[in-house]
Amino acid sequence: MPTFIDTPVTDATAHALLEEYFAYRAASFPSPAGYVTTFPSDAQFREPDGVFLVVEVDGESVGCGGIRSLGAGRFEVKHLWLRRAAQGRGLGRALLAELERRARLLGATELVLDTNASLEAAGGLYRSSGYVDIEPYNANPNATNWYQKTL
Repeated sequence: MPTFIDTPVTDATAHALLEEYFAYRAASFPSPAGYVTTFPSDAQFREPDGVFLVVEVDGESVGCGGIRSLGAGRFEVKHLWLRRAAQGRGLGRALLAELERRARLLGATELVLDTNASLEAAGGLYRSSGYVDIEPYNANPNATNWYQKTL
C-alpha cells in the first residue's frame, strides 16, 4: 500500500526523484532538439496553490508528482513519475487519484496536463482515468499531447 508524503520540491528526496525523472527523460526523449528541463518552483506546489507528493512503499521513496493552480479552478498535474522498479503495480493510478483528491480539496473544478506521445503508458493511464484530449494550453516544448478532466 502506498503512502503519499506532502513535501516541498526542494526537499532532498523530492529533489533526487525529480533529478532522476529529468535524467530519464533527457536520455529517452525522441526529439533531436532534446528534452528541456525546468525544475519546479516550490511556491507553486504549496497549499493553497498546489501540492507535491512523494510516493513511498515499505518506507522506500519510489515516485512523485504534483498539482499546481493555473487559476479559476484549473489545476495542472506535473512531474508524475515512478522509478522503473515501481512501475506496473498500480502506483501511478493511485498517485493520480490522490492528486485528484487533493485538487478537489483545494477547490479545483478541472485538471489539465501535458505529456509526450513517447510516454505511452502515461497516455494510457490518463485516458483510462477519464482525461480527454484538448488543444494545447501551454507552450511546453516537451509536450505533444494535452489532456483535461472535469472534476
